[in-house]
Amino acid sequence: MPTLREYEQRVFPGIRLTDADRRLLEDGALEGRLRVRELTGDRLEVVAGPYVGVVRLDACELRVLPKFLGGDLDVLRMLDYAWGGSGAVLPIGQAFSGGAPNLRDLVALMVTEHAERLLRHGVRSDYLTHEDDLPVVRGRLVADRQLLRHHGRLDRLACRFDEHDTDIADNRLCAHAVERAARTARSPEVRSRARRAAARFAGYAPGPLGDLRTMVSGFVYHRQNEHYRPAHQWARLLLSGGGIQDLFTAGPLASRAFLIDMNQLFEAFVTRLLREGCAAAGMRAEAQSRQRRVFVDEDTGAPYSEVRPDVLISGTRGGTSFRLPVDVKYKLYDQRKLSTQDLYQAFLYAHALSAGPARCSLVHPGDAGSSGATVSVRGADGAMSAVVRAVPVDLRAVLDGLAGPEPTAAPVRLFGEVVG
Repeated sequence: MPTLREYEQRVFPGIRLTDADRRLLEDGALEGRLRVRELTGDRLEVVAGPYVGVVRLDACELRVLPKFLGGDLDVLRMLDYAWGGSGAVLPIGQAFSGGAPNLRDLVALMVTEHAERLLRHGVRSDYLTHEDDLPVVRGRLVADRQLLRHHGRLDRLACRFDEHDTDIADNRLCAHAVERAARTARSPEVRSRARRAAARFAGYAPGPLGDLRTMVSGFVYHRQNEHYRPAHQWARLLLSGGGIQDLFTAGPLASRAFLIDMNQLFEAFVTRLLREGCAAAGMRAEAQSRQRRVFVDEDTGAPYSEVRPDVLISGTRGGTSFRLPVDVKYKLYDQRKLSTQDLYQAFLYAHALSAGPARCSLVHPGDAGSSGATVSVRGADGAMSAVVRAVPVDLRAVLDGLAGPEPTAAPVRLFGEVVG
């Protein structure tokens, strides 16, 4: 199996794409996620970016592993924590033949485990509105339908009524996800478990899934379905091909590619860490807060544009008002200098949004022991006007800490490093 890590470029010999593979790759679904190019002599050049996962072709299966993590299971731990879970080792209660499953199969296993959990505790039902032609009135008579279809008949009555049913959106999403897991998982053990769960779930929710975007955006969680939230998160991840915020491009390749954007995942992961750390310090962390008074049209006094820092930490520190913008970048800044473009953005945040000294922290992944850069802006007279400090995050150490006896220590430690 051709395997490489994020941001790596490799050439794999002895691989000849089929015509079907070429057609799939030409539809542009992988653009910006993974670059695949045929070379002479049955060689395949693959260039990975910040996406991890697997792409299945007829000729081979391409697998992209995370650079800053131990393996695919750590990606699941990051997802779990970013979604509000504990980030501890997820329950994988079985052995696998042929080695550890890939990231997609691990997600399929999580879909299956949550489906099994719902089946054990009983799937929920709700009232659905039905229309049917009945011999007696049930609910209410649909006058216009009765007139058009059964005019003058008393033995067939067009009725509209509510019925308690399990074929609801909550269950349909789970049913279609576990069916996808049963049909596409490579691991025989995952496929076997998923088939059993899919067969049972199909009996409760045989209805069509419809448009995934529409269904996901329509969910409202409340007391009766809050326990479905984790199952829905894993189901959406599998059905969308790894999309976290934006769903994967529709098309034939969508069912063969499962690629998670580590930019989005890292930002969501760090945001929750900072929220937990701020809460412990009595402060607040806002994600993507819109700041409309940074750019102002001087002629009209109206906002000209807005800026949205990834995280804005605010509160009281040492008896004075404190505010610190934080920019989150999933870039290899432990190996190279901060880009000028990122520095421009960070210095704007520092000047416009910080309270007290103009500062901004730039959080990025890094290996254990790496130290972040500190860059200042100085005027012509040499006076310093703003400082940007890079803060590396050792993801492996943080995940181990979240699974340890003191899970709150990691967010508190990161908060301390960010605010300085």
